[in-house]
Amino acid sequence: MIPDRRGIGMTSQRTRDRLITRLKDQGIRHVELLNVMREMPRHLFVDEALASRAYEDTALPIGHNQTISQPYIVAKMTEILLEGIPKKKVLEIGTGSGYQTAVLSRLVERVYSVERIEPLQNQARERFYQLKLNNIRLKYSDGTWGWDENAPYDGIIVTCAPEEVPASLLKQLAPGGRLVIPVGGSQHQSLRVIDRTGTTFEETVLDDVIFVPLLSGQE
Repeated sequence: MIPDRRGIGMTSQRTRDRLITRLKDQGIRHVELLNVMREMPRHLFVDEALASRAYEDTALPIGHNQTISQPYIVAKMTEILLEGIPKKKVLEIGTGSGYQTAVLSRLVERVYSVERIEPLQNQARERFYQLKLNNIRLKYSDGTWGWDENAPYDGIIVTCAPEEVPASLLKQLAPGGRLVIPVGGSQHQSLRVIDRTGTTFEETVLDDVIFVPLLSGQE
């Protein structure tokens, strides 16, 4: 169980339950995922000044020109990822606030997460410690490189958009694994699912999305 961080008022359990109802209305069906998101204290992953908006179905700023993703997008990408992979080892590119990481950590055996902005990673690490999420491993690095030392991964989820799918991530995906990634530039992005079978990759293009860009380098 996630330690009790229920909050009051706009961070109460009733407010969280309303969010879960909205997610169900939008087509999210994965029961275990919905239960994790109902329990997960999203208000701890944003600045205190924004805590009252934490359970709105919207993206929110987290500093450094980054955002915490809309809950529906977190749910949709996670559901798609889990449909296609065993619940074992997942790589996340873009730790950000740590919210997506935390949700994944309750659904798979181990999460490896890469972040290029060190202050964000440090904040996320503290949140994981507070919530006693012990199956997460973090790396401060350029996300376009992935995390080769622990490859291959059953699943890879990318929370920022490259203009093209990085070859390094395809290489680090295990046979039978699945990559969920937004792809595109500032004018147009689409969510894509790439399944690996042996040495071949099958790509499916889903909905239009809006993500911050996947940038190289470190800050």
